[in-house]
Amino acid sequence: MNAKEIMQIFQDTAYVRTGGSPEELKCAEYLIGKCRELGLEAKLEPFPVQMAEIKEAHLTVDGQEIPCKGYRCAGSGEVEAPFYYLTGSDPHSLAQCKGKIVLVDGLGHWTYHDLVENGAVGFLTYGGDIAAPDRDIDQKELRASVCQGIAKLPGVHMNVKDATQLVAQDAKTAKIVLQQEEYEGESRNVVLEMPGEIPETIVFSAHYDSTSLSQGAYDNMSGSIGILGVAAYFAQHPHRHSLRFVWCGSEERGLLGAKAHCAKEENLKNLVLNINLDMIGSVMGKFAACCTSEEKLVHYISYLGSELGFGITVRQEVYSSDSTPFADKGIPAVTFARMASGRAAPIHVRYDTLELVKGERMEQDIGFITAFAQRMADAVTCPVAKEMPENMKEKLDIYLCRKRDKK
Repeated sequence: MNAKEIMQIFQDTAYVRTGGSPEELKCAEYLIGKCRELGLEAKLEPFPVQMAEIKEAHLTVDGQEIPCKGYRCAGSGEVEAPFYYLTGSDPHSLAQCKGKIVLVDGLGHWTYHDLVENGAVGFLTYGGDIAAPDRDIDQKELRASVCQGIAKLPGVHMNVKDATQLVAQDAKTAKIVLQQEEYEGESRNVVLEMPGEIPETIVFSAHYDSTSLSQGAYDNMSGSIGILGVAAYFAQHPHRHSLRFVWCGSEERGLLGAKAHCAKEENLKNLVLNINLDMIGSVMGKFAACCTSEEKLVHYISYLGSELGFGITVRQEVYSSDSTPFADKGIPAVTFARMASGRAAPIHVRYDTLELVKGERMEQDIGFITAFAQRMADAVTCPVAKEMPENMKEKLDIYLCRKRDKK
């Protein structure tokens, strides 16, 4: 694909496409059509996802109505209690949550568990940029993996400007009203198989969904176009290893597409390597590779960058993307990304549009990724050991919240 064709795809997909939505399905069908143009037949791989329709969501603080959006899948109810801003994770700070509606700086897995275990009766979160001209409020959800086995608390999300004002004015009492209809919906992966000379398979992945505020050009239609470009190359070139391309749905909702794909034992059979793309082709930023694998792969990719004169930094780490479920199943994985600062390439906001990416930069990034993939695909045996080092197992346990980070 050339730069003009790449930018046309960005234009064609310049709309919000959240996991489980009709727009996500529209984009999935579009990707199948792009594969068909290459003479390749991809298919939909549906999987169930939690969905919810918010009927009513209100936040009142000291008698003042605060703009907000209710947390999907956080149940329904009405609660009024003292307002409390949680500023620490120490036992004393957490103990003050009892019987209160608690404002937190971010709702991670362990923060939510701390709220429930310390008797909070509701929660508040905030997002956005205090310096930005907008007052956007993202649509959040209480993920099933977070509240599994523990109580659901009603919660709402607001803009940082309002949250800051509440704390500045020493807010005293808050009231949350949340009513919603929860149901099981459907998201989907797009899967393309390209058999090779041997059954051992390299799987490429990239998510194509977006958050509720974003067109998701950089995060991550860029990666989706990237693996489409790799598929276009191999459609014209023979390869020893079999190849699979997975455009993952609902990544922004907790890697749900990749997790669903990896949950099926037949999908894991013969996999030897995962190559994941998440945010490439940005106008600004440095190219990087993150290897959840043996350390030797770090050096291999670094040497390849030197060989080809392509600037890249490489590290051994767990990357917050679709590579993680594969790595958690013991499949060595590498994620490629062009990492730009949030000011140069903001994500999960209205500003993530095609203006952040450049067709020629996409061509360069896809070219390097294809060069790496071609070496792996034509190897007599995949040179990356199919074993997960102990330090990566530890990091996977922490990332996937099976273990709390002692730090």
